[in-house]
Amino acid sequence: MTVIAALDGVAAHGWREAVREAASALVGAGAAAEGYPDACVRVVEENGPYIVLTKGLALVHARPEEGGLAVGVGAARLAAPVEFGHPDNDPVDLLLAFCTPGADAHVGVLSGLARALSGGLADRLRAASGRDGLARTLEEALPDA
Repeated sequence: MTVIAALDGVAAHGWREAVREAASALVGAGAAAEGYPDACVRVVEENGPYIVLTKGLALVHARPEEGGLAVGVGAARLAAPVEFGHPDNDPVDLLLAFCTPGADAHVGVLSGLARALSGGLADRLRAASGRDGLARTLEEALPDA
């Protein structure tokens, strides 16, 4: 069972705050430990803005051992876009966060998200009405989760 979390209208001053907020939704839902948001920020600090996958969309994550307690997926829609420093896909207005307790689940969640994104998930999330609409859209997009 996947834990779903959603935040809407997130006010973030810069990418670090946006990443922390998105990952904190997973902490609040019980899917990730307290240190997970900072681990997600370190991923970008150490590896650059590769998590910005397409125009306006970032996939927030860290390694399972850095705080994944359950399989969790969250969506955070920002009140105003932030820059990550990606040459092609900035600014970001939508962040998907995920966590898993182990590497096997990690791969399954990523492949499910990839399928959903190629099927238009980002556009559906942007069009969703409020926090409940975001959560419902995620649940519908990840039926096997």
